[in-house]
Amino acid sequence: MLPSSPTILFDGVCNLCNGFVQFVINNDPKEYFKFASLQSEIGQEVLRTHGFPTEQFKSVLLVENGKVFTRSTAALRIVRHLKGGWSWLYTLMLVPAFLRDPLYDWVSRNRYKWFGQQESCMLPTPALKARFL
Repeated sequence: MLPSSPTILFDGVCNLCNGFVQFVINNDPKEYFKFASLQSEIGQEVLRTHGFPTEQFKSVLLVENGKVFTRSTAALRIVRHLKGGWSWLYTLMLVPAFLRDPLYDWVSRNRYKWFGQQESCMLPTPALKARFL
């Protein structure tokens, strides 16, 4: 079962991913997105349902309008809803995914080495708790 609201599923122990979630929260004044870690019950359910690995997380996932988006497509669909000039990055969707995704994959492969990881998933503050599934 997919979440009904637009939901970003992220690697909860990845520092880069947690930083990205904080960035989205700070630039999403309309609170368009909900969030869940890939390690959570809902994250694991989405991964299983769509045939993704349930232990090795290589991509942020975006569940939007009943569809699941991955890699650079997910990231670009996310930034188009953010305030400021971030939405202009969505024009990169004109570049085919087979050209965009290798850069995404390179960062994904190296994210723990470059940014580190935490022992456990981040816990939202009480003020943000309603946005996390």
